[in-house]
Amino acid sequence: MALNGQVHVNSLSMVLLSPLTIGAAVSATATTPFTKLGGMKYLVAEAKFLYGAGGTNATAYVQTSFDGGLTWMDIIAMQFTTAAASKVAAVSANISFDPDDTAPTYPPVTPTDGSLTANTCVNGLLGDRIRLKYVTTGTYTGATSLAVYAHAKG
Repeated sequence: MALNGQVHVNSLSMVLLSPLTIGAAVSATATTPFTKLGGMKYLVAEAKFLYGAGGTNATAYVQTSFDGGLTWMDIIAMQFTTAAASKVAAVSANISFDPDDTAPTYPPVTPTDGSLTANTCVNGLLGDRIRLKYVTTGTYTGATSLAVYAHAKG
């Protein structure tokens, strides 16, 4: 059920970042968030990196918020270097509990904003909105681009 009267979307495909040509280094840049996702239980994201030349790395951080977008936290970090690649990652709001133990199997985590370890995910944290933050280092040339798509389910 959606919280705070927000509309829960059972299945939603999102373009977090349309194919973006990358040139000079890009400092932390956030996209417009998708909102009204209260009750989201599962999120899968795909990042597509087309490499031209140059550059050092490009990192896409899928982020969520629990306080209406005042603060954001990384839940997926996908990093690319100097080769074309696609990466897919999924996170779930459901955290497993050991039926023979009352302690959760995942301890609390310290939230990050644009600094989650490359190519990792944090499960159990899905707020009511999603956005993308991306960062690149070095100067890419040619047809280097990054695109990120996501799909949310309730």
